[in-house]
Amino acid sequence: MTTRIAVSGAAGRMGQAIIRLIAEDDALELAAALEHGQSPVLSRDAGTVAGIAQLGVPVAPAAEGGFDVMVEFTTPDATTEHLAFCREHGHAIMIGTTGLDDRQRGEVRDAGRDIPVVFAANTSVGINLCVALLETAGRVLGDHMDVEVVEAHHRQKVDAPSGTALLLGETVAGALGRDLETDGVFAREGHTGPRPAGSIGFSIIRGGDIAGEHTVMFIGESERIEITHRATDRRIFARGALRAARWLAGRPAGFYDMRDVLELR
Repeated sequence: MTTRIAVSGAAGRMGQAIIRLIAEDDALELAAALEHGQSPVLSRDAGTVAGIAQLGVPVAPAAEGGFDVMVEFTTPDATTEHLAFCREHGHAIMIGTTGLDDRQRGEVRDAGRDIPVVFAANTSVGINLCVALLETAGRVLGDHMDVEVVEAHHRQKVDAPSGTALLLGETVAGALGRDLETDGVFAREGHTGPRPAGSIGFSIIRGGDIAGEHTVMFIGESERIEITHRATDRRIFARGALRAARWLAGRPAGFYDMRDVLELR
């Protein structure tokens, strides 16, 4: 059975990668391609925008019916608008947008009462396996070692720390009964004094075309354990997003994440 996909942010890096993969998969159909109202690619064929053959789907400024799942990688404000549309019309939605505030994240979770929603800070299969490993590592090591999260992304990324870095930090914090709101350290400068016990530190790198690198360090006396994931091609995120979209089609209403998709719970 073919899954009809609406791609929001069709002209973005992720949107283009997703469209190219849809075109290669007989089980998927590009049903809609969306961009903001001032986009220079409006009305152009989505395939041409993605650098492949024409697909017969023009880029449009607003969603309409005729799709099973929307795949959303845009901005927080656009995401909440598309979420409201999907909720009103009964469409499933896979959200990979990062940088949502607490209110917006609450809206995403609340939408799961009416429609199936996958919300993922990172759609890579490898990252989500790292999350499962960190749940164990956090319980075993976290109370006895210092925890640091290091992340690196391309120069165009606008939010910091990345949603994935926060996910990794939250995973360790949850395993230890801690809270990033109080225990996260996101900046160090000047005379900081000794490292606070129980804190979870973050370091951020931005430059070049780094697709995404994340390392969680458990640092103790005479030893250090690191769990690292390096992405070398954005297609891994696109593949994961489409895997989630296929899984989501036909599911009952609910709030899901990639661990549900990958049966890692």
